[in-house]
Amino acid sequence: MLVNLEQLSANNVYHLMTQTIIPRPIAWVLTDSGDQNYNLAPFSYFTAVSSAPPLLMFSVGKKPDGSAKDTTVNVKQNKKLVIHIANSDQSKAVTASAATLEHGESELLSTGLETVEFEGFSLPRLKDCHIAFACTLFETQELGETPQTLIFAKIEHIYINDEVINIDDKGRVKVLANKVNPLSRLGGSEYGSLGDIISNIRPK
Repeated sequence: MLVNLEQLSANNVYHLMTQTIIPRPIAWVLTDSGDQNYNLAPFSYFTAVSSAPPLLMFSVGKKPDGSAKDTTVNVKQNKKLVIHIANSDQSKAVTASAATLEHGESELLSTGLETVEFEGFSLPRLKDCHIAFACTLFETQELGETPQTLIFAKIEHIYINDEVINIDDKGRVKVLANKVNPLSRLGGSEYGSLGDIISNIRPK
């Protein structure tokens, strides 16, 4: 099957891309809508960009009415966000947090998720996520016909649950991926869990 994207609508292109670019990591993003009223939303157009500076990037679409999503509004206004790596046991909560709510309505209330203090940062983190990135806004870009907002976030601190790491004799941190058990996004309403881990040594 050969698909010519120029012959498809934007919606059909999205449908194909999300079924073929798999698995995708999920940025579960917490922002402040004001007065510590926290917004939480998942984004699977998400990746690392660079290490110096340490940047993450995720892409945010629009609400059904064409207005900016709360995450975009909050990040542009407050310049701070926390990006979490969800685990496979949290798929229902991740899905629930994708609902379109009125600005200021918190997904934390509808999902029952708890937050705890993120040491050294003004926003909290989700209590039950093994990995969380405390970030400040680096820059945003608008692209596409709709358009999408690309949010580049600079990592200030990383929280890693002590239960999912080993530290070697040189003091290097080894994150145990099987214990993190990250949730990944597939097409449609499907998610994936980690499965088997394959280790291959790169050639010099």
